[in-house]
Amino acid sequence: MEMPTHIVAVDALIRVVKEESGIDITVSNLIGVYSNTSTHKWYDGITDVPTKLMLDYRCKPVGGELAISEETSESCWVAKDTVLEYFTKTAFRTRYEAYLNFDGNIKYMEYITDPVFEIKLNRTV
Repeated sequence: MEMPTHIVAVDALIRVVKEESGIDITVSNLIGVYSNTSTHKWYDGITDVPTKLMLDYRCKPVGGELAISEETSESCWVAKDTVLEYFTKTAFRTRYEAYLNFDGNIKYMEYITDPVFEIKLNRTV
């Protein structure tokens, strides 16, 4: 019997957060579905980077110790009212603003990031 896809995604989220930050989390709910539909070249200038689908969840830290990993060179706790100052990529900032403004409705957003960030569709589901 196969596990439902949403359970596999939540299990993977819990594992990745632990691996990359050292923090144990619980996952409460899906808050956003985002699709970056632009295709652009990877850093090597050759490989095409395809459309991406990202799922954002509300999570709560419940244990562990904040750390760095092979995939994170720096980690720290940031006050909620200053966190947006740390985002340099518009797409990430836009998604995090949606988290900060979460009203119980799941957001769906389609956007492109190349050549510039542009929202193509923004609605609730």
